[in-house]
Amino acid sequence: MNMTLLSAYILAVLMLLLTPGPVVALVTGTAARYGSRRAFATVTGTNGASLVLIMLAALMLAGIISFSPLFLYLLGTAGSLYIGWGAMSNIRAVSKKSSAQETTLSGEAGGFVRGFLTGISNPKDILFFVAFFPQFIAVTQDFTTSIMTLSLVWIFFDFAVLSFYILMIKRWMPERHARRIEMVSSLFLLAVSMCGILYNAKEIFTRYA
Repeated sequence: MNMTLLSAYILAVLMLLLTPGPVVALVTGTAARYGSRRAFATVTGTNGASLVLIMLAALMLAGIISFSPLFLYLLGTAGSLYIGWGAMSNIRAVSKKSSAQETTLSGEAGGFVRGFLTGISNPKDILFFVAFFPQFIAVTQDFTTSIMTLSLVWIFFDFAVLSFYILMIKRWMPERHARRIEMVSSLFLLAVSMCGILYNAKEIFTRYA
């Protein structure tokens, strides 16, 4: 086991997870408005998405599949559009004043499926697993062991960091601020979506126009 490389990987994972992004915004917004149970279901979905991205990265490293840069830019654009759509849906839901409307829409926020789709379409995670993750594959001398080790480290810290965000929101944020927190989270998601769309569109136009 290359402990120096493993330590560098752990540090990189922590920096990525602690940096606000679409997943953190979705989880904190869900925790504030709909409670810990739905927020943890969301975390389970994002963890599932991470496992899928890790599997794709492993298949790329094994030479079984390959993705062109254009495909990755298009995938990033599609992911940004989905995140933007989800953000707009949340903003509209938060803006509703009727309790009946809130009851109808509450099932759409967070949850396993929403967490999975946000995680799998998160441009930050896609970039990490496609471009950054392969640099740590030499953490052990066996390819399969390295993939398992890196996957377990990611899942552990991903769940731990997101759980910390959930507990922080539920313990230290007053309940009366729940609507405001979700609105801020949704606006952040919308901003991330717009930046992702602009960045990928710029790269596609620059490279392929």
